[in-house]
Amino acid sequence: MTKLSPKILTVVSAPFEENSFIAFLPERADCLIFDPGLDPEALIRAVESNRLTPAAILCTHGHADHIAGVGHLKERWPTCPLLIGAGDASKLTDPVGNLSAGYGFNLVCPPADRTVREGEILELAGFNLVVRETPGHSVGHVVFITQGVSPTIVFSGDVLFAGSIGRTDFPDGSFADLKEAIHTKLFSLPDDTVVLSGHGPPTTIGEEQATNPFVGLDAG
Repeated sequence: MTKLSPKILTVVSAPFEENSFIAFLPERADCLIFDPGLDPEALIRAVESNRLTPAAILCTHGHADHIAGVGHLKERWPTCPLLIGAGDASKLTDPVGNLSAGYGFNLVCPPADRTVREGEILELAGFNLVVRETPGHSVGHVVFITQGVSPTIVFSGDVLFAGSIGRTDFPDGSFADLKEAIHTKLFSLPDDTVVLSGHGPPTTIGEEQATNPFVGLDAG
């Protein structure tokens, strides 16, 4: 069976340099939007210029820089479902929980249309995505891992970065939980798995397992 080769568009939004992703398969007119940040207009332009329609909005977690565009996208596509991990769903409507209150603005998003949990397989826009719960940066953080795509892609949010990891000093953060999640849920993936992080450039599982100074093989 021939594995699929998806197309990925990246929109980077200030001031946190957050990565939002649009993923779609060739010859399909639907797409997925991951972690819509603070530049929803750019996301809408990218979707429409490629003549796509979003099948779902997926959020890896509920921090403000990853959900700020949800409201604008739902206004443009009202029937497009919003999915987020069950443990972070409350952050969508809680400015303290989503950390926006701490930055001087009270962000409130539409509530989730569906919450997801460990092990679910989502069939959306031609993709099969496995949900893995990866707490540590946020208690309800999840990642979305492609099946049937070569190479495997993991939309990792703020769990694992190129040469770094997500912050764990937030009220519901835990370095121990984050390290365990990375080791058990991510480092078990093939070395050539592409990691599309919430901030910074892409990396691979093999690269981070070998060299990441916080959680790699040689980390203290």
